[in-house]
Amino acid sequence: MHHSQVMNQYLHNWGTDSNGRRCPRLPAVTKTNSELSADATDPLLWLEEIEGEQALDWVRTQNNRTLSALQTDPRYSGFEAAALDVLTSDDRIPYGTIRDGLVYNFWQDEQSVRGLWRRTPVESYRTSEPDWDVILDIDALAETEDANWVFKGANVFRAPGSDRYRALVSLSDGGKDAIVQREFDIESKSFVADGFSTPEAKQGAEWLDDDTLLIATDWGDDDGPTVTESGYPFVVKRWVRGTALSDAQELLRGNPTDVGVFPTTIELADGTLLAGAVQADTFFTSTLWLFTDEAAVQWPIPPKATPNGISHGRFIFSLEQQWQPNNVAFHTGDLVAFDLDSFLDSHQLPPVELVFRPSPTQAVTGIAVASGGTLLAITENVVGQVLRLEPSSSASTEGWTTTPLELPGTGDVGITFSDLKEETVLLNYEDFLTPTSLLALDSNTGEISELKAVPARFDAEGLIVEQLAATSTDGTAIPHFIVRRADTAFDGSTPTLLYGYGGFQVPLNPSYSGTIGRNWLEHGGAFVMANIRGGGEFGPAWHQAGLKTNRQLIYDDFIAVAESVIASGLTSPKHLGIMGGSNGGLLMGVMLNQRPDLWGAVVVQVPLLDMLRYHLLLAGASWVDEYGSPDDPEERAFLETISPYQNFDPTLPYQRPLFVTSTKDDRVHPGHARKMAKKFEDAGLGFWYYENIDGGHSAAANQTEAAKRTALEYTYLMRQLS
Repeated sequence: MHHSQVMNQYLHNWGTDSNGRRCPRLPAVTKTNSELSADATDPLLWLEEIEGEQALDWVRTQNNRTLSALQTDPRYSGFEAAALDVLTSDDRIPYGTIRDGLVYNFWQDEQSVRGLWRRTPVESYRTSEPDWDVILDIDALAETEDANWVFKGANVFRAPGSDRYRALVSLSDGGKDAIVQREFDIESKSFVADGFSTPEAKQGAEWLDDDTLLIATDWGDDDGPTVTESGYPFVVKRWVRGTALSDAQELLRGNPTDVGVFPTTIELADGTLLAGAVQADTFFTSTLWLFTDEAAVQWPIPPKATPNGISHGRFIFSLEQQWQPNNVAFHTGDLVAFDLDSFLDSHQLPPVELVFRPSPTQAVTGIAVASGGTLLAITENVVGQVLRLEPSSSASTEGWTTTPLELPGTGDVGITFSDLKEETVLLNYEDFLTPTSLLALDSNTGEISELKAVPARFDAEGLIVEQLAATSTDGTAIPHFIVRRADTAFDGSTPTLLYGYGGFQVPLNPSYSGTIGRNWLEHGGAFVMANIRGGGEFGPAWHQAGLKTNRQLIYDDFIAVAESVIASGLTSPKHLGIMGGSNGGLLMGVMLNQRPDLWGAVVVQVPLLDMLRYHLLLAGASWVDEYGSPDDPEERAFLETISPYQNFDPTLPYQRPLFVTSTKDDRVHPGHARKMAKKFEDAGLGFWYYENIDGGHSAAANQTEAAKRTALEYTYLMRQLS
């Protein structure tokens, strides 16, 4: 799939949390004030006015109160300095993509707060001090244009046989998901006069050739609405250079009830681009379309499937559902394929073959298609592996063969870059105590070499990692990792931070975090990561077990892990803190209500909390497949039992929580955190609250702000738990 998997690109973006860990982020859209006022029974609706004067006055009051208390704590300055050192260090790995012998990278540090888009030859990249050529300075651009620009990526294109590189540069005002796209000439390092340029919107575009784009955006209301109830575009058009955006030719129109419709291209070995679109009718189901000269043709894959690329002439995709084409049964989690040319000739489903079937303890995490072969990344009991993947060459053997490649250890490995035209595949390796390294994998030979590695960010001497399992309410074993000192006294006194997410088939894998190390482990704390259901640690079935009205299982899993850690003697409720963001913020809110007796501290990051109105706020309508609909009587009845906002009870033994959110978050509405915190205030209960005025869903527009947020969180945790 060109550039990235379309559903992941548009519907479930990733970012970095305040600990420097890779984390999931939910999608976004803006509702009008009249829509937000639909529920007149909620007395705190005024806090949903994102830029409302009364709401922002309340936010500033809470910010000032929280900052005055936490920033004057003697531990704060050390936490902030440590976080800033980790987040802006010059010896961080400059991750990038390879294109025709050049590595492209986006970099932020203390001098370049907004960041530099730059490139260097591969040979230079391999050295300790690459010779970077700055393509675009976002700080300088923002100053010149007097704008609050945040770089959201660049889509680079060069037509076969051409030496002209063009890019669509995506810029966001303050970190929102709504962007503008502007055409940029890389060689001249300048925006193209009269080039492609779009107004601000949630949008997506792909190059077809030097002079043509596929684009989906908000086309205006002249011919009726063109964005879905979730706020994403549902009309894809072809836009030719030199014509007005309004004159673009419509190719596919979805429905207002879809999550969204997004353009995509699939690149073949000869450079041909197959144009198409993904029509997501729900968050987890979609239709993949191929644009031909005559019409849009539907790819013959089931609605719960993820395209992975073209390899050995086959179209490969993974299944998130049972599927039985032509009476051949395939399982949820299987990787399957069919002959591409056969489909392109007939537009019918060819025979389907099994490529890889994960065991119950495995999950497919990624595929890299490169010029020298195809690699498959999986996890085995939440530990990463990479396999060479190829059709069997033996006449006596059916199917595909896998050959494991040797990795530096037993941690997490992820594919960070692959391209059909490039021999090199880039892998990221890390575990809780091993600093992150960037590995170069030769797709022809399978040889792996280290390209880059960060130095140790914290003192790991005396620390150990354990993988244990807790038993949930239905008897299911719930894995979790514990990072602690080997000489820990099991007397219940260890300050312990338990982290969880549990949603959207997103796995939590072992990862190296300098901020957790510096600001928690070095101070004697233990860290626990819970692999609860709802995530993707064991494939689609692990996720689907906790959907909609089954969601209490996810919360039972988290409680089971906490109770197991307490029963071991590692910690006790007085010394146990929990943290989670976004969907994990919902988890934190549920934990506040369901088991307030288990926690000494709760960090609630950019959360969903009002689950009876979430579908009306920003992108909430797109998450109904995950949570259930408040408009469905049965699903609403369940949501009423778990919704943190509605289940707030001032008589419960709440410990003082910390709420963190962002005014500019156009994914999860800041009103969730505002309203819940206001309930604490009205009840006379203690709480802390910090809302970054910029920052988007990461609640931090730059690394300086991220360090500030991190310091606030760890100062709070130490105050509560030590």
